[in-house]
Amino acid sequence: MAIDPKTRELLREELKKVAPGTHLREGLDMILAARTGALIVIGDEAGVKGLCDGGFIIDTPFTPQRVFELAKMDGAIILDQYAARIMRANAHLQPDPSLPTSETGMRHRTAERVSRQTKALVISVSQRRQIVSLYLRGRRITLEDTEVVLSKANQALQTLQNYRTRLGEVMERLTHLEFDDIVTLGDVAEAIGRFEMVRRVSHEVARYIGQLGTEGRLVRMQADELTAGIDEQYGLLVRDYADDAASRNAAAVRTRLGDLPLDRLLEPDAVAHELGLTAGDRAEQHVRPRGFRVLAQIPALPTTVVTRIVERFESLPAIVRATVAELDDVDGVGGRRAKAIANGLARIRAHAAV
Repeated sequence: MAIDPKTRELLREELKKVAPGTHLREGLDMILAARTGALIVIGDEAGVKGLCDGGFIIDTPFTPQRVFELAKMDGAIILDQYAARIMRANAHLQPDPSLPTSETGMRHRTAERVSRQTKALVISVSQRRQIVSLYLRGRRITLEDTEVVLSKANQALQTLQNYRTRLGEVMERLTHLEFDDIVTLGDVAEAIGRFEMVRRVSHEVARYIGQLGTEGRLVRMQADELTAGIDEQYGLLVRDYADDAASRNAAAVRTRLGDLPLDRLLEPDAVAHELGLTAGDRAEQHVRPRGFRVLAQIPALPTTVVTRIVERFESLPAIVRATVAELDDVDGVGGRRAKAIANGLARIRAHAAV
């Protein structure tokens, strides 16, 4: 059964608790090395308490050594929601036996049922197969070896780098078309599709970084460099072409675009619909940018001034045609800044034409 997006996101957050470098991961590694099984329940203390039979309350700070020693007993180990304290040990869990489970081993069946009956994260360490399984809301994921996750992260990072390079090429071409006032809906759809591809792969890389913990520092640094400024550029692109240029609307549009399948993102009519444009718009239809994205490339130009310029001239071609005196008339611009804007636009246009 597929995992719903909300549960998948929760699982990703919970994975951080067992990432390399955490005390819990150190304890799990010790259990695996000793070939000792374990059942560890984290959080929802009130819900889990009702399923416990026997065991003993210890309420002591968590350490890898303590959880390793306690795992030698048959019962479950109950931790607080932060995995910072060991609340109970050697507890026998008795979840509702009528709850469905796809597992066969007793420990894993108990883990899945407890995760269905409570909001807790349940970790099952298989003594025989040497596998660590995490259960949340009845869904299971297997904890992968750090080297495997690192390899996948590097592959995803390479894909992100390729997508980022292609996005840069597409945006340079779009800038050239915008100055020549020959942008089509198809060009905008391609740019949005490229932004979404970068965004989605970056989320995949972030998932691996969360699993890697302290081992993912270099991957995180490279990913941050590759995605620097992407969200801002994407938002400005949407504001340039959406029917409503307000920042709040642009954020809503991006959310809807993020929910579209990738193949639909490359269809101009689907993009036009999400942008709030006419439903009949097609790839070859001419569209005109407002100029938010290009003006943002001019140094020391405040967002409020950019907004006033766009409101005054309504489109990038009109801004480009404006004289220094006309730019000076916009509230907050002034003569010196008007010259800087004109020079900046000329510089950007020359660069895009190369």
